[in-house]
Amino acid sequence: MARFNADAARAQRLEALGGRWEFEVDGEVFTLPAELPRTAAQQLARLDGSDPDGLLRLLLGDRQFDRLGRHGISVQDVTAILSAHGAETGMSLGESKASTRS
Repeated sequence: MARFNADAARAQRLEALGGRWEFEVDGEVFTLPAELPRTAAQQLARLDGSDPDGLLRLLLGDRQFDRLGRHGISVQDVTAILSAHGAETGMSLGESKASTRS
């Protein structure tokens, strides 16, 4: 039986996705990680599932989160961004605590 090589699988994912996933709001570009380290998943698990600001701050970092805060985005915008991110990276965020699709 062949052995699964996690390093090769990760390299293939990152080659296909790049290290960052971008979205745009009012002409300004923001980036989310294409993959989350396990430590970030642990932090996500501690967040309240109804706290989109906590989730966004964790994923974007303080500086990007503050920039995004200057735009009038809605909860529906956040949901759309996270849904698109999940569809393109295979990571679903915000639906349940730190869940990832396989």
